[in-house]
Amino acid sequence: MTLQETLTKHILEAVHSVFNLTIDKVEFQATRKDFEGDITMVVFPLVKALKGNPVEIGTKIGTYLVENVPVVEKFNVVAGFLNIVIADAFYIDFFNSIKNQDTFGYVNPKEDDKAVMVEYSSPNTNKPLHLGHIRNNLLGYSVAEIIKASGKKVYKTQIINDRGIHICKSMLAWQKFGKGATPESTGLKGDKLVGNFYVAFDKQYKNEINELMAQGKTEEEAKKVAPSILEAQEMLRKWEAGDEEVVALWKKMNQWVYDGFEETYKNLGVDFSIPNYYESNTYLLGKEVVQMGLEKGVFEKDSDGSVWIDLTAEGLDRKIVLRSDGTAVYMTQDIGTAIQRVKDYPDVGGMVYTVGNEQDYHFKVLFLILKKLGFDWAEHLYHLSYGMVELPSGKMKSREGTVVDADDLMEEMTETAQKISEELGKLDGYSDDEKVALYKVIGLGALKYYMLKVDPKKQMMFNPEESVDFNGNTGPFIQYTYARIQSILRKADFDYSSVTLSGIEMSLHEKEKELIKQVQLFPEVIQNAATNYSPALIANYTYDLVKEFNSFYQNVPILPEQNLEKKAFRVQLSKMVGNTIKNAFYLLGIQVPQRM
Repeated sequence: MTLQETLTKHILEAVHSVFNLTIDKVEFQATRKDFEGDITMVVFPLVKALKGNPVEIGTKIGTYLVENVPVVEKFNVVAGFLNIVIADAFYIDFFNSIKNQDTFGYVNPKEDDKAVMVEYSSPNTNKPLHLGHIRNNLLGYSVAEIIKASGKKVYKTQIINDRGIHICKSMLAWQKFGKGATPESTGLKGDKLVGNFYVAFDKQYKNEINELMAQGKTEEEAKKVAPSILEAQEMLRKWEAGDEEVVALWKKMNQWVYDGFEETYKNLGVDFSIPNYYESNTYLLGKEVVQMGLEKGVFEKDSDGSVWIDLTAEGLDRKIVLRSDGTAVYMTQDIGTAIQRVKDYPDVGGMVYTVGNEQDYHFKVLFLILKKLGFDWAEHLYHLSYGMVELPSGKMKSREGTVVDADDLMEEMTETAQKISEELGKLDGYSDDEKVALYKVIGLGALKYYMLKVDPKKQMMFNPEESVDFNGNTGPFIQYTYARIQSILRKADFDYSSVTLSGIEMSLHEKEKELIKQVQLFPEVIQNAATNYSPALIANYTYDLVKEFNSFYQNVPILPEQNLEKKAFRVQLSKMVGNTIKNAFYLLGIQVPQRM
């Protein structure tokens, strides 16, 4: 039972015993630093019911707790706040109960619980992954791991946009300018090779538009009749008709891209737990659902044969779900894909879509349509909406001066980590291989932490050099603290694990107590992060934990301590903090080094 659960039980008893009043809940908050106390009860909610003075009410409850609850040592009341001091014995006993739990804070899923499907990445097959994909992947992957740690079964998936005019543009340019180029013959990753041909198409298309405009056509007219776009549209029609040659080229070039994506995902440290969904397989899904919706009266057909849903009563607008020629729109596809996913994985009870905030309206409509169609799992759909990522100008290489390539960014982060580590001179005695591995761990840790410590909904500026700072709220600062703890454990040349202290035998240093209190918060932080779909809560909790440990490290002797029992306890406490840092960073997809 947690401290809050214990205190809630006894405060409910106190209110009933002292005031003959039954209440449903108790509100707590952290005690302000300028007052004595470990946890604070907010008294104000009782004032109206009891019609009394908040200080008097708080004092009576505090007195009851001191007299009847062994873990409550003393109290003080400030205005409407009851500050409660908890006995050291409580924290020592709590620590003893968790010190051997390698995954303290994680909850195992129950067999009959519904699963959550988390979708992220979902790229197009005409270009490499870029900076926006990095934030998307890191958020989706981390939220999936956090939900899993909170006690849910999780499926991690993506839908790949592998069809449409965009891939035909790359295919057409390869036919015209490629001269049979392959990833093997060029030494380029497949996604970069295909992306280069997409750029080549765009260059050719713009030249044609300019030529046509010089001949007297408007820009709008020129865009429609330029030879390149007409050829691409013809290629798309052939693909849709199943033309063998076009389909074979489509499969070949898409596979180049998939191989490139896999390499990027591996380097980034993200994965997917179930097979991918492909737009080429899902774009026709949903059409039969539209018919079902028409029969239910959810959708309505216009005189031209197109099908719509009217959401004006819900503050939205009318949305088309089927064109007059019978072709589906993206909304139709997303409706069908969601339904198909639950058919494929019947234990799914909810889904999380990691997609940028420019699609906020789309997902409002999608979720509302699925609810109106009567799917109970539609009550548990969430759009993990996130803001754009920007970079300080000139800080990072970019393709065409606008798009920051994901592979380039990761490589640059590793180089930045190397440069700063060498300047600090922290790697004496490392082999070259160890240094290379460590630079990557530090560089990627810096990238991921900097991205994830920001609330997902906020637009953010990513500063590569600032992210690799070894001081402040950064990944490397936290990694360095973890490595410091591992150094303490290596130097502890005695069997510290066999010592177990009783709360009766020992009092805690203020810094020890604060550190245990911080560790104790971890399970609650995981649950809050899962409920709010926010890795930022995990990231900033970890920073607070590390700050608390460094204060403990600077003020309390660990290995120099002469009392063997105290020394063993402090080493155990350091180890527990290290495990918690490691487990928190695992949820962010970040590795921790044994040495730095």
